[in-house]
Amino acid sequence: MTLSLSCFAVWLAPSLLGQVPADHPKPPPPALNMELELPEKVDTGTVVFHEREIRHLATFTPLPELPRSRSNRWADDPKAAHFGQFLFFDPRLSSTGEISCASCHDPAKSWGDGKALGEGIGSLTRHTPGLWNVAYQRWFFWDGRADSLWAQALGPLEHPLEMGQSRVGLAHVLFQQADLRQAYESLFGSLPAMDEENRFPPHARPVSDAPDHPHHVAWLAMAAEDQKAVNRVFSNLGKAMEAFQRRIQSRNAPFDGFVAALIQGRKEDFQLLSPSAQRGLKLFLGRGQCTLCHFGPNLSDGEFHNIGWTYRPGAGGVDWGREKALTLVEQDPFNGLGEYSDHRRRRANQKLLYLRWDEHLVGAFKTPSLRHVTETAPYMHDGRFADLDAVLDFYSELPGAPPIGHREESLQPLRLLDQERADLKAFLESLRGQALDPALEKPPSGPLPEAKS
Repeated sequence: MTLSLSCFAVWLAPSLLGQVPADHPKPPPPALNMELELPEKVDTGTVVFHEREIRHLATFTPLPELPRSRSNRWADDPKAAHFGQFLFFDPRLSSTGEISCASCHDPAKSWGDGKALGEGIGSLTRHTPGLWNVAYQRWFFWDGRADSLWAQALGPLEHPLEMGQSRVGLAHVLFQQADLRQAYESLFGSLPAMDEENRFPPHARPVSDAPDHPHHVAWLAMAAEDQKAVNRVFSNLGKAMEAFQRRIQSRNAPFDGFVAALIQGRKEDFQLLSPSAQRGLKLFLGRGQCTLCHFGPNLSDGEFHNIGWTYRPGAGGVDWGREKALTLVEQDPFNGLGEYSDHRRRRANQKLLYLRWDEHLVGAFKTPSLRHVTETAPYMHDGRFADLDAVLDFYSELPGAPPIGHREESLQPLRLLDQERADLKAFLESLRGQALDPALEKPPSGPLPEAKS
């Protein structure tokens, strides 16, 4: 069972992913620790887990240290994270002054919005993904059109249906708002002279697919050096917001404690998972073959798959998914190889060097993490399933056919029994981690940390 893609061994066939098999730097499933001493089997009183299963589960937990964000030198700077948190909740970044990042990524709704399709200034055509463990992802957005968390943060700011701003407009906001200007310049240095109207129009941004758009015309009228200066400001906003979002981590779920108990033989902690959840975990590892796509501490392979959804009216027509995103991420001036990256070496950006079109990427979308999954309904990239029951119905029967591409051939109906459905749901409930520090779930009092007395 999986919430966005085939639960079978897609990663065993790199050609299905449109990648180069031999040397593409896609990380393999976590290696089994063969040195870990484990019993041949553990009987919890409900389920028997064999040594191979426990060794596999040991790669799922605990959540490791944060991966380095090489293209963002401020990724782990506490002051940048504080500023990014303030920006995340600040509606002044939108063209209406009413929409913030937190409007769609609400911490009270598990960093989502609880809606089938996102809503900003206007209505969107994809579901708002949650942010749990977002820093552990490999690609960003449902289609992977950004290669870093800071580059992803820039997209909604300028999207006309999300926050509706322009990068020059944002630079004006920072320049004109004293609190934001002080915080920005204390981190990144002086802003451009945004009060020079002959250099910086009120709004400007590149709009390559609409060359007559007023923002695009104004952008082309700017000097190249002024464009670069604004792009630098724009990228720094994204880098501050990445520094904050790296702190949204899910840890110490009942599942994590249960796995530790299996490894360490702590029978008293087997009760961390109910009998139903234990049976669900056994099914997740076994007949469901879910771990072939949902593996590792984030329970996601981080890649893209077409699982054969039928056309959904009202979701913006046919969505090409990863196939269209390849060009977008490759040409993004804010990708890891671009001028605004803090680490442009090819070795640090290998994933950008092996992008290749393949028919199997048509209509493919990214595997979501299953952490906190019971709190993040509706499900799928287009929010088509209102609850987990509907998700399980889909994987049990696999109805219909996709309007583009084709369903992965390895995906077969699971024909789940009623008890198996209940058990899988109980297991998924165990993936809810401990609460975050409440201070991370609200805007700080100001964009700069308070001085310690």
